[in-house]
Amino acid sequence: MSHVALLLLRIGLGSVFIVHGTHKQRLWKAQPSAQMPAGMLNTLRFLSIAEPAGGLGLLFGFLTRYAAIGLALVMLGALRFLITKVHRKFTGDAAGWEFEYMLLIVAIALALLGGGKYALDRVVFGM
Repeated sequence: MSHVALLLLRIGLGSVFIVHGTHKQRLWKAQPSAQMPAGMLNTLRFLSIAEPAGGLGLLFGFLTRYAAIGLALVMLGALRFLITKVHRKFTGDAAGWEFEYMLLIVAIALALLGGGKYALDRVVFGM
């Protein structure tokens, strides 16, 4: 039963990152501006590749631990930005950072536990 739970966690987290990452791909045509400086734009462009790649890794259970570690690092960066630059609180009347925190926790869990029995890692690497 725990292998089914790992599969569900992989599908859930992977699909979130695929959707959010591919949504950022429209920024490849954007130009730097006062609201979107070049550094931030380049970071978002990088994330438009990294998030779907990590999400696909989780979805199929391929290099699961590495994909999860990479996505956990992405979420640490997102949390740092939301807390220190945007000054969001954990929760409240306005949008908080609880969603990003939950994504981080699930990514850490998958990094520690691996992909489970229903992952390509098991077929390809015998893990």
